[in-house]
Parts: sequence; C-alpha cells; structure tokens
Amino acid sequence: MSYYFFDTENHHYKSFELPGAKPHYNPDRPGQVEHIFLDLDLDISNQRLQGQCNITLLPIRNGIDRLILDAVNLNIESVLVDKVSQKFDYDGQKLSVKLDSPTIANKRIAIAIAYSVQKPQRGIYFIQPEKHYPHKPTQVWTQGEDEDSRFWFPCFDYPGQLSTSEIRVRVPKPLIAISNGELIATEENGDDKVYHWLQQQIHPTYLMTLAVGDFAEIRDEWNGKPVTYYVEKGREADAKRSMGKTPRMMEFLSEKYGYAYAYPKYAQVCVDDFIFGGMENTSTTLLTDRCLLDAKAALDNRNTESLVVHELAHQWFGDLVVIKHWSHAWVKEGMASYSEVMWTEHEYGADEAAYYRLGEARSYLAEDSGRYRRPMVTHVYREAIELYDRHIYEKGSCVYHMIRTELGDEMFWQAMQRFVQDNAHKTVETIDLLRAIEKASGRNLLFLFDQYVYRGGHPDFKVAYSWDGDAKLAKITVTQTQAASDNNASNSNLFDLKVPIGFGYSQNGAPAELKIFKVRVHEREQTFYFPLPEKPLFVSFDVGNNFLKTVSLEYPVPELKAQLEFDPHPTSRIYAAEALAKKGGLEVLKALETALQKDPFWGVRVEVAAQLAEIKLDQAFDALVLGLKDENSYVRKAVVEALATIKTHASYKAIKEVVEDGDASYYVEAAAARAVGTIAAASLEEKPKEEKVLKLLKTVLEEKAGWNEVVRSGAIAGLAKLKTSEAALNLILEYTKAGVPQPLRLAAIRALGTVSVGQTPANVERILDHLAELAKERFFLTQVAVLTALGNMETSKAISILQSLGEQTADGRVRRYAEEEIAKVQKSIGTDSAVKQLREELDQLKQQNQELRSRLENLEAKAK
Repeated sequence: MSYYFFDTENHHYKSFELPGAKPHYNPDRPGQVEHIFLDLDLDISNQRLQGQCNITLLPIRNGIDRLILDAVNLNIESVLVDKVSQKFDYDGQKLSVKLDSPTIANKRIAIAIAYSVQKPQRGIYFIQPEKHYPHKPTQVWTQGEDEDSRFWFPCFDYPGQLSTSEIRVRVPKPLIAISNGELIATEENGDDKVYHWLQQQIHPTYLMTLAVGDFAEIRDEWNGKPVTYYVEKGREADAKRSMGKTPRMMEFLSEKYGYAYAYPKYAQVCVDDFIFGGMENTSTTLLTDRCLLDAKAALDNRNTESLVVHELAHQWFGDLVVIKHWSHAWVKEGMASYSEVMWTEHEYGADEAAYYRLGEARSYLAEDSGRYRRPMVTHVYREAIELYDRHIYEKGSCVYHMIRTELGDEMFWQAMQRFVQDNAHKTVETIDLLRAIEKASGRNLLFLFDQYVYRGGHPDFKVAYSWDGDAKLAKITVTQTQAASDNNASNSNLFDLKVPIGFGYSQNGAPAELKIFKVRVHEREQTFYFPLPEKPLFVSFDVGNNFLKTVSLEYPVPELKAQLEFDPHPTSRIYAAEALAKKGGLEVLKALETALQKDPFWGVRVEVAAQLAEIKLDQAFDALVLGLKDENSYVRKAVVEALATIKTHASYKAIKEVVEDGDASYYVEAAAARAVGTIAAASLEEKPKEEKVLKLLKTVLEEKAGWNEVVRSGAIAGLAKLKTSEAALNLILEYTKAGVPQPLRLAAIRALGTVSVGQTPANVERILDHLAELAKERFFLTQVAVLTALGNMETSKAISILQSLGEQTADGRVRRYAEEEIAKVQKSIGTDSAVKQLREELDQLKQQNQELRSRLENLEAKAK
C-alpha cells in the first residue's frame, strides 16, 4: 500500500491509510443481544472491578456451538449458559465460549460471565488523590467509544448490536453512581451503597456508562423529565453557568428533529482527567471538568455551550439513531457538529452562525492540506478511533449545511425528521440518510454525496471579474484550481455545482441589494457573461457562502473595497479582506483600518485585524493599535495576535501594557503573554532586554494562576519563543514537574519542543532526556503533549522516543500521532543551520524593505 497518493497536478496528499490499515466489517451476528446486566463491586483504592456480566441472547439460527465475545485483559473466572458451566478459551482479546448445547433459533439463552479486572488499560478509569496531586477527587468513569467497553466487561462490542442494559454497582459512601436510564433502586450496605440503574431503550455497548464520585447534584427539568448536572462540590455556580441552557436546548432539538427527547432523564457528569471533551452516553453524557466556566471565562467562551449542545444532539443522532458501522460515523458526528451551528443561529443570529460555519470549514481544510485527505466514508483503517477527525466532524457539518441549502429550510427539516422517525431505535448507514431525504423531498442528492462524502477533497475556486462598460456586461471567470490544467487529463477532481453569483448595488449608503444568477460550474475554467443595467458596486461569489470550498478573489481594488463595506454576508466581507490584503498598499490599508473600526460584526473585525498584519507597511501598527480598545474581546485578542506579527518596538510596548494592566478576558491576557515573547525573540533594532521579558513573563507565572491556567499557559508559550535563552528553558522545565496544575504542566511540556530549536546541543540533550522520562507516564493528554513537543524538535534523536511511545501506548490515537510526528521530524532535520541563517537575513531585508515602502507610500499619498 502506497504512503502517498497524488492528484493530477502532483499536489501530494498524505494517505489516511497508514501501514497496517485494512478493511473492517462488522462480525457475523450469532443473534440479537436483548439485554446486558452488569453486577459490579468497585475496589477504588486498588483500581479493581469485580463483577458478573449477564447477557440475554436470542440466537438467529440453529447449530451455533461457539460464541466469540470481545474481552481485553480481563480475568475470566467462569462462564455459565442457562446456569450450566461451559468450557471457554481466552487469549486476552477474545473470549470463545464452547456451547454444550448448540443454539436453537429464537430460543433465548442466558450467558453469565464472572470476571474481574485490575488496573485496566482503557474503558474504565480510576481517579484518586496521589502524592503530587493530593487534592485530586476520587472518581471512577468509563469511556466506551469506539471499542473500549470490552476493557471493562465482556460483550459483543460493535455498534450494530442494540440491547437494553442494566448496571448494579456497590460503591463506598459518600460516593454516588450515575448510569444510563433510570435509578430503580438504592440499598444501604454498611459503609457502602448500592445503586441500580436500568436503561429500557435499546442502545449499543459503546454507550453504556458508569460515573462514580462525590458529586454535587444540581437539578433542573424539561417537560417533567429530570435534567441533572453533576460536578465536584464547590462548583455548583459554574455548573449552572456552563450547562444551564440544557432544557432550552432539549426543547429546540426536540422540535427541530421532530422527535421528543426519548429518555427518562438527561444527566451531564463533569469528570476529572477526561480524555475527550464529552461523550454522549445514552441519557448520561460525560464531560471534561475543564468545560466548567467561571464568571470571567464565560465572557468569551462559547466552546462549552457548543460542547453541551453537541453531546445533547447525539441523544438523537448516535443514540436514538445508531450508526451500524464506524465508517458511517460522520452521519452522527456531522449532525452533532451542525447542531452547534444551528444553536448558534438560534441563540446569537445568522451572522454568528455563518462565522461559526467558516471556522468549521477552516478546521477541516487545515487537516485536508496539512494532514491527509480521505473520503468521509471509508472502512479501511487500522483502528476505528482514527476516523474521529475533522473530516467527520467539521466537514460533516458543512455537508449537512449543503444538504440544507439544496433542499431549503422547510424540506431539510422534514427530511431530517423523516430520517429520525423512520430509524429511531435502529442502526443506519449513509444510504439511509439519502433514502430519508428522497422520501421526504423527492430529491436525489447522490450527486452531492458522490462529490463530498464518498471521495476526498473540495473545490478550490479562483474567481476573476471585469466590467465591459460599452456592452454593459459583467464577465466572471471561474477556475477550479484543484483540477488538472491538462485538457487530456482525467476530470475526476472536478466538482459540478450550481453556484449563485450576486451583483451588489447600494444607493446613498443604504443596505446593498443583490441581483443573483445561478450558474453551473463544472469545468476547469468557465467564463460567464451577465448583462446588467449598470456597473455593480461589488460581486459576491457563492451568495450565502453555502458550499464547502476555498476561494481566491481576483477582483479590482474598488470592487473589493465595496464588497468589504457593503456585502451583507460576513463571510463575503472576510473573503474581500483577504483578497485586499494580498494586493497591499496604503489604499488597501486604509480600507481595512476603516473596517476594523466600523464593521458591525465582530467576526469580520477579527479577520480584518489578521489581514492588516499581512500588509507590510509601518502604518499597519497605527491602524491596528486602536483595536486594542474594541469592546469585543475576540477582536482585542485578534489585534494582539496581529501586533505580535508586526514585531516592532512600538508593538512590544503596546502589548506589554496589556500584560501589565490585564484585560477583562483570560484569552486576551494569554495572547498578550505569548506575543511579548514572540516580539522579543525577533531581530529588532530597539530590542527589549531579554532579562526584562523574562521578568515580565515570570511575574505572570507567579501572579496569574486561575481558570484552566489559560493565562499562565500563554506566558509559557511566550517563554518558548525565546529559543536561544537557557533561562527561558529552565523556567519552562520547572513547570513540567509533577504537582504543577495539569493544564499548565501540559502547556510547559508542549513548549519544550518549540524552545529546543535554538538551544545548545547540551540543552537539547536535557530536553530529550526529560521528554523520554515524561513519555513513560500513562495519561493520554501527557502522552499527546510529549508527542507534540518531540514533533517540533529538529533532531533525529527525537525519533527513537517517538517510536518507543508509539509502540508502548494502548491508545490508537497516540500511535497514529507518533507516526505523524516522526514524519514531521524527518522533514525538519533536512533544514540545516545555513538555511536558517538565510531565513534570518531575509527577514531583516524584508523589515528594511517595509520601512522604505512605508515612506514611499506616505510620499505618494501626500503628492496626491
């Protein structure tokens, strides 16, 4: 199997399929699992679980004499079938039960497996105080997706098997246990308490859950159903602040999906050391406790709100309607991600939703260009967890939006409701979504799925515009640059889409009106002519920005300036800002400066700030610095980041003030701490003294402890930019020690890779030794931080540590990241010191050139 595939223009994309990838299929079904009952005892201090797993199976055919269950590293004590002991083989991965009496079709059998597990690798996690973290809570929680339930109970562990479930668990007081469904009984038992939960609606094994801890319970309700939030005691206000919109979200999604929330309760449990953001276990979502917001974080953190609605949406897409195989995970993850867009639109308006969608598209585009390209539906992989990437989440969301665009709002929701209603409590594949769309609307959208779902990629459009005043014709040339320029080559990379093109007119500053034409774009290069009564003020390609694409606008400056000012759609204004910045010059800078001050939508102002930094003129500083006073913290953060790229003494002073004076937003403060390091590391004529920068960042580290260590992590990132400073390295190393708050420690570990690049060989060895030691830790997030650090190093010695970590980890994601980081290091060690020196000299020449151009632009402006 080749490691790369190439498109027809020799743009190479890394293959998603790593060595060892193979086709995966659901196993043959021996029958229907009807019920799973786990009766468990937890010995938390010894990280041990003892229990019995009872499975009711309805055989599908006669004569099955062996049952194969998934069970990883469990201690299997006995297996009974209908209360009769059975022989079994167990290899640590599969439990093979030899049936004394072969099955009879449709005659139920009761399987009872007594088992235990100590210090499990995955599936169930024991959290408790330890030497370096004495205040860590005592908790136990599970994580089943993708195929990790087999690490804590024997089961037929694939999503195509749906059954009811029941968990009875004994825990020490005062801990409480939360699980799927309804609490049907509790029982006092000396120092212990038994909790008995029953899930009466069928679901797959990966959605079975257990969460145990000394939680505070906050009670809410929706339509008479309990809505509960479980958090560490003392964080009740944060819980309400972070999850309090849940009942309204339940109402919203019940209405949109045309199916009332299906389960007897909805619980959200915030747990320590969680390895995902959230997990949509049926009726009982687990969330990372890092999503809990304090009052200051809530000012400009919408991530938690998006996480809450995402996991809630899964209660329909994923839990009620279950994917039959992991290869179709985009059906649920795409809709859960699109629910974030829908909720943003409902709660904050169309502009906010459009900008959120642009963020999702960019996230996918970054993975497509920088990591790999793949079809959204593929069954070829090494481990199913590899599929959980930007292609199924963010690209999936964009595909749902394109379906909505094709069908229109009313028909889209009818189709989604038909899909949910027809498939409730069943398993689905992608084809079932297409069938529901056709059933509800009569539309066959296979053409869209063929282009965006069943193959990788997206269109890259280049759009040129000119006006013929004599003929009163607008000429638009659209090129699909992702396709081959050779006419004889295959056109398999072309997209065939009907794209709306709008011509904007505005009179006396009134809101712009668009004259819209829909054109079929299906060739590599096409030219369209539009007769118009008068020259338009601006042109808008893909009105509404509904297609997933990249677009490069090649319009004259006046039309781009007008689009930036008048186009009603924020994404179009952003594209105009990007196109203007590429042209550069003082006229463009003034237009962007005006937009930074006057555009009504903060998202556009954020993007304009970034584009101002791209214009290499000294005047960019004056245009940007005013944005530090913007009322919106997202804009202030963007301005700080833009000033960091300007790298002048003036920008250093401006940002230093933000560091010293603070900001209403944690994120602005963090960006400022990062930025002072970035600027101080640059080659400036008036360079701030390194010891002063170190002192400033050290003060942040000493004084700015707080929510999720966002600000102090910013200071660590700032220190990492001082790549030749041994003092900066020593300070970072201090914060990698056990006992440092986890988010800050992870930031410091990641920073070791960045700071290593300019260090002496002896210091590089220190860093490698330290990372090799840290790589022995089992916690997933620590391993990922170590991988990130090693991947940013420019020494072949990082490779052996990466290989060792990849070979020893139990996590498929870590294995894959290790291989990707090895490739990154191999590429970077080709960059020798001579090339680096040339880069530094080139940067200095660019700076001198910028000063000359700035003076020239000023002189020309005065002459005019």
